[in-house]
Amino acid sequence: MDKVDGQGGKRLVYYGVPLLGVFLCLWYVKEATCDIVYTDYIRLVNTYLPDVWNPEKFFVPDVLTRIPINYFSRIINVTFFGYSTTFDMVLGILGLGLSGLVLGMYCREQKVGAGWFVFLMFLLFGLNKWEMMTNGTGWAHFLAFAGFYGYYRMFDRVLYGQGRRYDQRLLLVMPAVITLGVAGPYCAVYSVVVFLSCGVAWLMGRQQKRKDGRLWLLVFACTMIPLLLYMWSNSYAVEDHAGAVDVGLTELLITAPGFFVRFVLKSLASMLVGGETITGWIESGRIQDSAVYAMGLIVAAGYLAAFWLNIRFELYKRTLFPLMLLFSGAGNHGIVLISRFIFVNENYGMSSRYALQYQAGILGIVLTLAMTWKALRGKDRQKAFSRAAAIVFCGLLLIGHGYTDYAEAKKAPDREAYGRRIEAIAVQFEDVEDDVLRENFDYRKGRPDSGAKVRSALTILKEHGWNVFGK
Repeated sequence: MDKVDGQGGKRLVYYGVPLLGVFLCLWYVKEATCDIVYTDYIRLVNTYLPDVWNPEKFFVPDVLTRIPINYFSRIINVTFFGYSTTFDMVLGILGLGLSGLVLGMYCREQKVGAGWFVFLMFLLFGLNKWEMMTNGTGWAHFLAFAGFYGYYRMFDRVLYGQGRRYDQRLLLVMPAVITLGVAGPYCAVYSVVVFLSCGVAWLMGRQQKRKDGRLWLLVFACTMIPLLLYMWSNSYAVEDHAGAVDVGLTELLITAPGFFVRFVLKSLASMLVGGETITGWIESGRIQDSAVYAMGLIVAAGYLAAFWLNIRFELYKRTLFPLMLLFSGAGNHGIVLISRFIFVNENYGMSSRYALQYQAGILGIVLTLAMTWKALRGKDRQKAFSRAAAIVFCGLLLIGHGYTDYAEAKKAPDREAYGRRIEAIAVQFEDVEDDVLRENFDYRKGRPDSGAKVRSALTILKEHGWNVFGK
């Protein structure tokens, strides 16, 4: 793909395009949301407000599962912004921008073509993540993935002898910061990717007779310790999944083994076309489930092809970063399956809320294609086929993500209208029935106390003049 002449032009692309992506996503948030609490915010208000400075709310046994950085952002939000949901959403978009910046720095260092990089940013800032973008309660997840990508890049630099002054120290310190402060449940896949990478680094060092084996053992240990601390804290957490079915993994494997295959294929398909769009097509009869499974198989083939290209052209001798992204994406498909099979709904894995997790794998596939593109030139039939397959795959991603962006942008006014409706109900919540609150605020509708919980949260906000009551 095309190159940019001059260092100034390169900086403009690799740093400017992520900035443009941030502005476009901020525009979408402005057009699709209102500054009003609903859904998960109801739980947060009832749990942590009004006294956000109360240490008893922080020093709880399962504090590490509650993403500690949220406590500090909540204090800032209440103190300076009157508990604004928009504040959280902006933080999330900025976190996504940090991911783009990390990828930009990596692509510039590795001399990835500008055209490929723009395509990566098109995927990174896609609106298939609309649910995460418009629900500020998950803003820290965007920051977590920026931390993951940044750590993978730093690991990569050190492994190939390009580390900077403090990189080795940061490799030992950052796992605790990321796992215990920001990552929450996403630390599992991140930690496994680091463990696997340490194993590869150790083997490479042995093969090349380098004396850095001790470093990778230390990195392994410094990643394992915070993971164990997180698991210990999580053992005190009380799981409360609305809508879950009382079924065990073994029982479901025996009675409905095909469920797991269908779940994974549909979750893979959601990275070709947004999950909500696919669900709409199925419900309207435009496509059948078989078409969705076919899309999932295409993405699965992309994973396998990218892994093969990394091995075939020995890309791992130059950089491990694409493989880290591939295993991160695949791992997240697996972790969503393991944690969400209890809903016994094969469409559950297509939810927009998981697109941020799955996205790492797609970025890894495209980055692999970008970095092996020149090696695929030639008259060799295998190379010609691989090149053609890469063009088709990227074309499908372009069309699928482009259509998803178009569809979600069209829905933005409707999403804002929904926000305006619940805003109007909120300001007069004392005069409406609990059933109205339950039906409109999207908070655990199946629970008999849903409306009462919404009323409790709105009461807290009104008494302190926060959120909609501070306007």
